[in-house]
Amino acid sequence: MDPSRDDRGAAAQVDESAASPAAAPPTVAPPSAPPSAPPDAGGTRRGFSRRRLLGAGAVGLAGLGAAAAGGYVVSDARSGARSGGSDTAASIPFRGTHQAGIVTPAQDRLHFVSFDVTTESRTDLIDLLREWTKAAERMTAGEAAGELGAVNGPIEAPPQDTGEALGLPASQLTLTIGFGPSLFDKRFGLAAKRPPALVDLPAFPADALDPARSGGDIAIQACANDPQVAVHAVRNLARIGFGAVAVRWSQLGFGRTSSTSRDQATPRNLFGFKDGTANLKAEDAKLLEQQLWAGAGDGAAWMANGSYLVSRRIRMHIETWDRTSLDEQQAIFGRFKGTGAPKTSNDADDREFDEFEFDTVTGESEPVIADNAHTRLAHPDFNHGARLLRRGYNFVDGSDGLGRLDAGLFFLAYQRDPRKQFIPIQQNLARIDAMNEYVKHVGSAVFACPPGVSPTGYWGDKLFEA
Repeated sequence: MDPSRDDRGAAAQVDESAASPAAAPPTVAPPSAPPSAPPDAGGTRRGFSRRRLLGAGAVGLAGLGAAAAGGYVVSDARSGARSGGSDTAASIPFRGTHQAGIVTPAQDRLHFVSFDVTTESRTDLIDLLREWTKAAERMTAGEAAGELGAVNGPIEAPPQDTGEALGLPASQLTLTIGFGPSLFDKRFGLAAKRPPALVDLPAFPADALDPARSGGDIAIQACANDPQVAVHAVRNLARIGFGAVAVRWSQLGFGRTSSTSRDQATPRNLFGFKDGTANLKAEDAKLLEQQLWAGAGDGAAWMANGSYLVSRRIRMHIETWDRTSLDEQQAIFGRFKGTGAPKTSNDADDREFDEFEFDTVTGESEPVIADNAHTRLAHPDFNHGARLLRRGYNFVDGSDGLGRLDAGLFFLAYQRDPRKQFIPIQQNLARIDAMNEYVKHVGSAVFACPPGVSPTGYWGDKLFEA
């Protein structure tokens, strides 16, 4: 169901055994770390700052925080002091060669937001990215979005932080930014810098995309181990952006559906199957260079050490699936539901990571893994070695007018080139994947995620350099 998931549904799921280097996209020598961007000159933000001051307290964020779980005990932590203890409460470095939140071990909670840029001023947009960078670095360190926090500023002005994360630790919060194709129109003089790999996704068979849940100029992915921390981060970035950006759509997610580190156990999706068994992992350095990180010679030098993100909101027909026999469910996935082992292996816990043997047949000469099984169609062996790094999440957004759960997978997949990875994988799945009966793709977007932020840089600085 999700394009690169070995155990999920109808989207391009590349989850199975590792592709051989020969079959993978051509290896590009790892580019050197990007040079430092010009230091933040600071200064007054002209009209943008005034609009933000006037409107920060009134920004309409009805969809951003309303679904956040409540009941958290909040204490005084304006200085950004973080509680010690478990790694799940620790902070993740914000700056580096690559953006955090891609190969970072997947956290348990997600708040994803897509913005439309409403300003026509290139200067205001750059100023916003500088200001967002400062706030993002503070929040990922467990601090308030602004230096004066939620209660220390002048009482006549809106606070510099919304305050719902006071007393909460950093919870491994990561914030990852991406730029959509629509940002590269004529407004900001960026058309010549649009990467060749940042293509508009084609229409796939059976897509039922809602424009209100698709596209966007800028996306921000907030992942954390506390839902309130993730929501707080997105809420404050939207507040800071008032007057320059407007929320187009957002999505809350829970229960990661992929592992991005070998130290993580394989999670389960809402169909009850282990998901992402053969996902790319942070430890797969050579594969990451081949399949994940953009190279300096890929056609957009400013994207070196960045990656391309495809998001797909995939609704699962939960009630129909729950009335399907176990035998059929396992045939659709090509895996045993309990252990996650391939159907061509033994149904044992220690066989989850066995390689698929697609030529294995039954006594009646029928293949054990059917031609339309999700795992076969998503496997690198049937997609010219293409693989994805998936960071998807489950979602349950209430129910529809017929009492059916509005639930499914918010699919997130990072890759080096969607033209060679997500698009052909999804085209393969969309043709005959048996999972298609049980899922529907209702939202879609693609973004270019720039490299990490240098010590003196800001989000996307290399894109805006002359």
